[in-house]
Amino acid sequence: MNKRKVLITGTAGFIGFHLAKLLLAEGFRVHGYDGMTNYYDVTLKHRRQAMLFQNPGFSATEGMLEDQAKFDKLADEFEPDVIIHLAAQAGVRYSLENPRVYIDSNVVGTFNVMEAARRLEVDHLLMASTSSVYGANTEMPFTETEKADTQLTIYAATKKANESMAHSYAHLWNLPTTMFRFFTVYGTWGRPDLALYKFVGAMIEDRPIDIYNHGDMYRDFTYVDDLVQGIRLLIDAVPERPASREDIPEWDSLSPVAPFRIVNIGNSDKVRLLDFIDAIEEALDKKAIRNYMPMQMGDVPATWADSSLLQNLTGYRPQTNFRDGIARFVEWYREYYNV
Repeated sequence: MNKRKVLITGTAGFIGFHLAKLLLAEGFRVHGYDGMTNYYDVTLKHRRQAMLFQNPGFSATEGMLEDQAKFDKLADEFEPDVIIHLAAQAGVRYSLENPRVYIDSNVVGTFNVMEAARRLEVDHLLMASTSSVYGANTEMPFTETEKADTQLTIYAATKKANESMAHSYAHLWNLPTTMFRFFTVYGTWGRPDLALYKFVGAMIEDRPIDIYNHGDMYRDFTYVDDLVQGIRLLIDAVPERPASREDIPEWDSLSPVAPFRIVNIGNSDKVRLLDFIDAIEEALDKKAIRNYMPMQMGDVPATWADSSLLQNLTGYRPQTNFRDGIARFVEWYREYYNV
């Protein structure tokens, strides 16, 4: 049995829940840390966490990342081998309304996680970033080795700050660190503020759906089961400080001066938003009432991941077709809400 101990922040959240479930099934001991904030329906968070508690290998602490004393106490008691930091204030659009909470959670909170990882000298620190850090970049698919200095929202800027902070800690303290950039994650037990969740709910209730940029948008939709499988495999792909720059393959984002790497986790497939909506209509057997809108401030017209680095490191790449993923989500939604 796998006795390794993994501390995951955000286990009551969408991705943290799925990752914890996967690791528990493999026999890892998992301790979750979650603030149970009311950014969206807390009932959903409690339901996810309750499912995890059915496994004896799971334990959890409720607390905010900004509460360093509480996080340190939990980390010292649990003594994790690996820390996976997923908790964050999420949402590109909400960052326009309430930017300060992103600094508190994503910058201060992430610093507290890094400090604990440094002090405990964990085997590997893995932390979530986002495709939003590519910002105004237009060369696609996005690769981890390209410059990403033109973030368009404070959410994306805090995630880019996390990458820079983590690199400095990896360099200074020889702390093996992997940052992963997520691309438009969707799936069962998802977040109600995500497009798929909102679209399905509105369509079932005969409400119109808002389609930004008149539908001329493309996203690299990544199914959550594929995403967490990628994270699971990256746990074992521990970066090592290279002896020289010449030792780094040109396809690798490994830092020349630190055991630090950035990895895209995406489906490597650019899907038009209107095709995504067509697939929801198909799964629901119902037409959407479409409300076409201009581009939302801070949004980007397209995202598209090059996931070849993930494949080179782990032999794995996400491949769930968006139509299959949508059908699974619709089935879950109907069951969860009894509609």
